[in-house]
Amino acid sequence: MKKVFALSMASAFGVGYIPLAPGTFGSLAGVLLWWLLPQSAAIQGVVIAALFMVGAWSGAIAEAHFGRRDPGQVVIDEVMGMFITLFLNPVGWLGAIVAFVLFRIADIIKPFPADRLEGLPGGIGVMADDAMAAVYANVVLRSGIWLSGHLAIWSVNFR
Repeated sequence: MKKVFALSMASAFGVGYIPLAPGTFGSLAGVLLWWLLPQSAAIQGVVIAALFMVGAWSGAIAEAHFGRRDPGQVVIDEVMGMFITLFLNPVGWLGAIVAFVLFRIADIIKPFPADRLEGLPGGIGVMADDAMAAVYANVVLRSGIWLSGHLAIWSVNFR
């Protein structure tokens, strides 16, 4: 039962089993969850920490189950990555789309030291590289907002 629960968490309740681009769908699940939760820094910070801890635990179990490092079915790291990318950025849907693209690029490219963090043991490595890629995406998003002079369109909220 523990293994089934861990695989469910690691795959974001099955999203990771989508055969084409599971990481992209995991990131979309992260945006959806971000949209559903209150826009509170405290709540989002707790969610980020919880996702990292649950992801490290379940990611290690998933690696053992699938017999390889950072298996594609594990997408909880992408869910967390979207939360980190969007954290404390005053955006609505347009900004969330930009955040999604920035995170996917950073997650695929894995700029230093994200590429090194991937080598950490077990589930920590699964989560740490995406966390670092998301920090880069957050900073680029934040810089874009600042450089644009806080254009109203960045913060249009369609909720």
